[in-house]
Amino acid sequence: MNTTTNSFRFSRREALKALWSGFGYVAFAGLAARAAEKDALKASPLSAKKAHFTPRAKHVIFLCMSGGPSHVDTFDYKPKLNEDDGKSVNNRFRGGTAKLLGSPWKFAQHGQSGLWVSELFPEVAKLADDLCLIRSMQTDLPAHPQAFLQMHTGSFQFVRPSLGAWTLYGLGSENENLPGFITLNPPLNNGGSQNYGSSFLPAIYQGTRIGSETRAFGPAMAAGGEAKMPNIANTKLSAAGQRAQIDFIQELNRERVQRDQFNPQVEGVIESYELAFRMQSAVPDVMDLSKESQATRNLYGLDGGSTGNFGRQCLLARRFIEAGVRFVEVGSGGWDQHRNLKADHERNARSVDQPIAGLLTDLKQRGLLKDTLVIWGGEFGRTPFAQNDDGRDHNNKGYTIWMAGGGVKGGLAYGQTDEYGAEAVENKVHVHDFHATILHLLGLDHEKLTYRYAGRDFRLTDVKGNVVKDIMG
Repeated sequence: MNTTTNSFRFSRREALKALWSGFGYVAFAGLAARAAEKDALKASPLSAKKAHFTPRAKHVIFLCMSGGPSHVDTFDYKPKLNEDDGKSVNNRFRGGTAKLLGSPWKFAQHGQSGLWVSELFPEVAKLADDLCLIRSMQTDLPAHPQAFLQMHTGSFQFVRPSLGAWTLYGLGSENENLPGFITLNPPLNNGGSQNYGSSFLPAIYQGTRIGSETRAFGPAMAAGGEAKMPNIANTKLSAAGQRAQIDFIQELNRERVQRDQFNPQVEGVIESYELAFRMQSAVPDVMDLSKESQATRNLYGLDGGSTGNFGRQCLLARRFIEAGVRFVEVGSGGWDQHRNLKADHERNARSVDQPIAGLLTDLKQRGLLKDTLVIWGGEFGRTPFAQNDDGRDHNNKGYTIWMAGGGVKGGLAYGQTDEYGAEAVENKVHVHDFHATILHLLGLDHEKLTYRYAGRDFRLTDVKGNVVKDIMG
């Protein structure tokens, strides 16, 4: 009799599952599912984790200028390049000779530190004493896809976890209702989702994309509208109905994991579903810029024609960091000027200058800059030689990025390129060193932050990377 009863119960359960697959959803929730949900939350991989040592920074905002902004026209002043404008010299990049192209923009010293900044960035220049310029950056190849991937993942040859994913894996998040890693307006090419992916790390550590470079923030961003995350609201089910739906699906997912004993894909789905459910109430609130004062909107240039788009992204970055998001990347594309350098670099700089200055100012006023590492830069720089009369080619041998806040020395220029800005010659900083330094500022030892995969321990810096301690305050 007991056997028959058990058999009947088993068949009924299977029938319910079949009914679910056939008709969409049923209200299936029970104590076991609730208990499993609570246990999963307690053991959430996004929970805040202890750093290897005392961190100088808790959050990162990476202002990514894709395409390669020209260092010799922005933050690396080269008077000799202007003196020899038009002179034919050896082209160490492509062979033969090439004509030097002096910068069409004037440079001046700013702040008590006297950092040289070009007139392309008048607002950022006012905050020169907060900037830590690294003018001796190097990467392996002068090609966009490879350099962009290496900047984000440390490798252009293999699919590897991104810098943001490693950061989230090492430290977790401070808000269980929001993604720990968000990328705003990333490019669709040059590696696409690999630049914010998690690769062999659990899927929960990958970045949450909002918008894309070619479509900005989509239709909701047009005509000055505010950014929206698509599909954040469910118009067909109530919160209780969704919870019942998710409970049932999660039970099936957990049974699969239990059967397989190891299934990272399904484990990632379980965590993602739970996070997505919690995000429905948290994300719209954080992304509601209508709560900001007019003074703040003016600070970021939200109501300006050319600064509105990037200004909204920078303000969102501040709001996400303030809400506990660990890593935010903000994208600005179109910096690849093989021609029309003067017109296009001016347009690009104009669109980001005020928003960036507004972000740094706002973070300082709120006491957030000391705990937030702000990074600005692209995948490489530009050559000092003229291309198409009014343009510059790719330069991976020497270029500039800058950092601010998060424990770095303000008003510092570290490293140096040669007299024309063609190649780093002093205190060279490779991308691996760059990554090791960022992790160090976050309290993470890049040699100890590893993940076991395919029989070996992997890390962001592979077997390379040296921390640049001279830039730390």
